[in-house]
Amino acid sequence: MGHGIRVTRKHHIHLNHPFPTKPKTLPFLTGSVFPQTHKINGDDFRIGRDFRLNWSQIDGGSISIFHNSQPEKSLWSTLPGKSFLSAAVADTEVEESRGSFAISDRKVHLFCNHQTIEDIRLIEGIDIVSNGCNKQRLPVVLIKGRVLSLKGLENRDDKSAVMDEEGSLEENLAAYAKYWVLFEQKNDHQVGFQVSFGKPVVVLSPKNIREAMVETVDSRDFNRICITYSSEKSERFYGFGEQFSHMDFKGREVPILVQEQGIGRGDQPITFAANMLSYRSGGDESTTYAPSPFYMTSKMRSLYLEGYNYSVFDLTRDDCVQIKVHGDTIEGRILYGNTPVELIERFTETIGRPQELPEWMISGAVVGMQGGTVAVRRILEKLQAYNTPISAFWLQDWVGERKTVIGSQLWWNWEVDSTRYSGWKKLIKDLSDHGIKVLTYCNPCLAPVEGKMNVQRNQFEEAKKLDIFVKDRQGRPYMVPNTAFDVGMLDLTNPRTECWFKQILATMVDDGVRGWMADFGEGLPVDACLYSGEDPITAHNRYPEIWATINREFVDEWKKNHQEDLVFFMRAGFRNSPNLASLFWEGDQMVSWQSNDGIKSAVVGLLSSGLSGYSFNHSDIGGYCAVQLPFLKYLRTEELLLRWMELNAFTTVFRTHEGNKPRINSQFYSNQRTLSHFSRFATIYKAWKFYRIQLVKEASEKGLPVCRHLFLHYPNDEHVQTLTYQQFLVGTEILVAPVLDKNRKVVQVYFPQGENSPWKHVWTGKVYAKQGVEICVEAPIGYPAVFVKNGSLIGERFLENLKQCVIQ
Repeated sequence: MGHGIRVTRKHHIHLNHPFPTKPKTLPFLTGSVFPQTHKINGDDFRIGRDFRLNWSQIDGGSISIFHNSQPEKSLWSTLPGKSFLSAAVADTEVEESRGSFAISDRKVHLFCNHQTIEDIRLIEGIDIVSNGCNKQRLPVVLIKGRVLSLKGLENRDDKSAVMDEEGSLEENLAAYAKYWVLFEQKNDHQVGFQVSFGKPVVVLSPKNIREAMVETVDSRDFNRICITYSSEKSERFYGFGEQFSHMDFKGREVPILVQEQGIGRGDQPITFAANMLSYRSGGDESTTYAPSPFYMTSKMRSLYLEGYNYSVFDLTRDDCVQIKVHGDTIEGRILYGNTPVELIERFTETIGRPQELPEWMISGAVVGMQGGTVAVRRILEKLQAYNTPISAFWLQDWVGERKTVIGSQLWWNWEVDSTRYSGWKKLIKDLSDHGIKVLTYCNPCLAPVEGKMNVQRNQFEEAKKLDIFVKDRQGRPYMVPNTAFDVGMLDLTNPRTECWFKQILATMVDDGVRGWMADFGEGLPVDACLYSGEDPITAHNRYPEIWATINREFVDEWKKNHQEDLVFFMRAGFRNSPNLASLFWEGDQMVSWQSNDGIKSAVVGLLSSGLSGYSFNHSDIGGYCAVQLPFLKYLRTEELLLRWMELNAFTTVFRTHEGNKPRINSQFYSNQRTLSHFSRFATIYKAWKFYRIQLVKEASEKGLPVCRHLFLHYPNDEHVQTLTYQQFLVGTEILVAPVLDKNRKVVQVYFPQGENSPWKHVWTGKVYAKQGVEICVEAPIGYPAVFVKNGSLIGERFLENLKQCVIQ
């Protein structure tokens, strides 16, 4: 861990403030730029083959980057007369509780918010030799100067007081550091940027340090870097990974930190109760399992950060963006594209795209249930009576069930519980004979198994003897509190861990299992000690990608040796995760109609992640988290369950989950109505399988999501830009406006501008040709508002499939 970091663990505090304060971030640093124009030779500089950097002296000086094909469109530009780089030395405080993290900036020892530009130069390309082949290095642009702390101007960006004479800068100088900015073409559509700093130098005498608000920093490097650049008041910002509360982030701060999404996330009264009982466990509008330091805007600008440092995107100002990074360098890329589709393609071209899902995974329902062998056979018989198309049974309790204060949970020891699932291999074979796969569950943690019967391998003790757990400061296994019990977390940076865990997966798959939920990955403690020796705060965001990589390598090795596809699905992720996991699910939504953590948030998470490269995503049908306290109840109602089935019939995967309290939740097998409805929408899901296969292939080739925000294809429609959970596209040919409110039988549907084809209502055949209007459409239970493009081959085939299935 770096200097000036304090970590406070609050796992076991059971009476907390229900409205915790927002983590304190570095204030928005503004300052002036002081260009030394006599040292800057020229105003137009080539960046590689396809980009240019322009230096303008107007209004104090600014920098802009353009693509050669569109010299009138700035991809990235600084504010005239304002500094675009600033840096600070600050202390960090982290409060941690059961996978929730609050990172705050505390005492600031030094900040340099002003900037000189002392040189802009082109480093000409030279021929280099790589693997015996001649290659040409494209020209790059280097900017050099200093960041400054100026006496009397610490909190001001008014530079008039020091503009009169060149020497006055030095007279007012309190501290400075050299910086270097490099702009380099990475490919035809991306410019890479890299910012680095020298050590800060304090130049004031000790008696003037207090006056200048500068402390001695004991040779410490900067640990806060800010880059500031222009935006427009009307510019909307989309992306940032899987976000559950908002689509457009203009006017907000967006922290990029992997963590538990929280219970309620601002929805009341559940967030109040969750925060009071467990520190910060309620979460807020920005907490998420799978963030990404990437965005695209309504002005077709796009940028992402490389690396894994904690960062905050500050979009609170009308005219600019400030990215605050915890670290001493910044690296990232600026993307060029004219449409959202192009920007996603060019982003995923670099981070990678998902592999195609096997056809069996997307052919029918994934039946998530628990209870053991007898229960599975009983439910299978009921589903077969309704001719329900089934892809797989997902049996998360294959390891056995333990009762805790939050409900039914699992024994975290990744082997079959032979009592609960007697005849395990025969059950798998019998299901396979019906064309049905079996999926299970695991995560990168292990729990002690004292008190559990039928333990064949005590994996916790094995891992302890192998010394592959994450360690605390005393070198002991770091026991991480998780809900109602403590677990050891595997150190995925240790090569021995990878080999050992792949053997666990091999044993599972050898029994006939063909997929699993690879849960968690978001809870690496930031005061842990890792085998790799890396900073755990940086490793925290990388951990879910390492977890995905281990699973991906095993899946690929199995396919190579057995010519058979396996699948794993995850909830935790970071920027590059879409390239690693088979698919994603959205984690633990509440069993509610609410916006921040209920059914509505599941739609927002689906669409925001899709704009960030997560092509395959879905939620638990019905939500997961139920609450039954004397003073507070959140129970899954039948109506909510039915409407969630209707929603998920138009996502990549149609999968149920019994939730954390199965006995008090309405389930798909609860009665004849729920079984019939489930079978109906599994059949509807199957009816567009032909199109889903096309979209899955397109995702693997272009990175486009299966489920899409309308902005992706109608970016110029201003009303489309304001939509959140109200409706979405499946590919380009199906429009879905799900019912997301209790007792609602009518929805408002917006038909976007710029579409060449009218939309046909799936159930009535009515054609809607008018564009740019909202229309009330009836949507009783069983008949959600779904439309296809009139006359399209995809739409007509979908309608024909519905007729053949006797779906009316």
